[in-house]
Amino acid sequence: MPHRPVLGLALGFVGVVLFGATLPMTRLAVASLDPWFVTFGRASAAGLVSVVVLLALGCKPPPRVEWGRYGIVALCLITGFPGFMALAMVTTEASHGAIVMGILPLATAAASALVTGERPSPAFWLMGLIGAAIVVAFTLRQSGGLSLSIGDLFLLAAVAAAGLGYTLSAVLTGTRPGWEVVSWMLVMALPATLPLTYLTGPASYGAVPMTAWLAFAYLALVSQYIGFFFWNAGLALGGIARVSQVQLLQTFVTLAIAAWLLGEPIGAETLAFAGVVALVVLVGTRIRSR
Repeated sequence: MPHRPVLGLALGFVGVVLFGATLPMTRLAVASLDPWFVTFGRASAAGLVSVVVLLALGCKPPPRVEWGRYGIVALCLITGFPGFMALAMVTTEASHGAIVMGILPLATAAASALVTGERPSPAFWLMGLIGAAIVVAFTLRQSGGLSLSIGDLFLLAAVAAAGLGYTLSAVLTGTRPGWEVVSWMLVMALPATLPLTYLTGPASYGAVPMTAWLAFAYLALVSQYIGFFFWNAGLALGGIARVSQVQLLQTFVTLAIAAWLLGEPIGAETLAFAGVVALVVLVGTRIRSR
């Protein structure tokens, strides 16, 4: 079917756009809501939707032998990644976070090499070091000092958690579709995320502005769930090697949304750093795939 690669690229791009709004939406949400409520609440809401979807489609639960791995992935992708990202967005602009998060594909590739025992070439590790150095240089230049801010440390922790989580979840997708892995992970986490959502909730739900609730709803339904359907479908139709390159556009999508939605200034320096990071990630991932 000749149109499959084109459709795959289109679906992958839609997924990138949907995920690209995550940082700006998180910034909006944590302006009025506790970062941990945003973290656990988005997982709880997505988990409840997952229950309905899995029951409607008659999906069988994963075997018990895989439950431990699902738990580890949940710690990374339900608590670690969104939690550190939410904490970072309390004090850091979304456009700044977009540059730091830009090295995520390279971090995921590095985590995959370490977890699977793969031995990439020295050139791959060199590109990884260059990418990390560029991000550190950007954060230091933005802060105007010689030390990283607490927001930058949270962003780097989010990158590490996501890289490990994506690597471990990729193993689980060998037996079932990616969206189903995400669904079961969210459902299995509900006994923890539901009570934690209640404990971290606002004192007065009515006092929270509608903009924060709309941002929260986006994070719960799109960033935590629906986006994966488009992304995984794109990978399946267009091929992982081809469609994964579209992810390089996510940094620029985030910058555009941050400027439009939050009014954050995007200077030439920020765009230059974004371009260099994207180039390093492109070269690094291609070196690894050879």
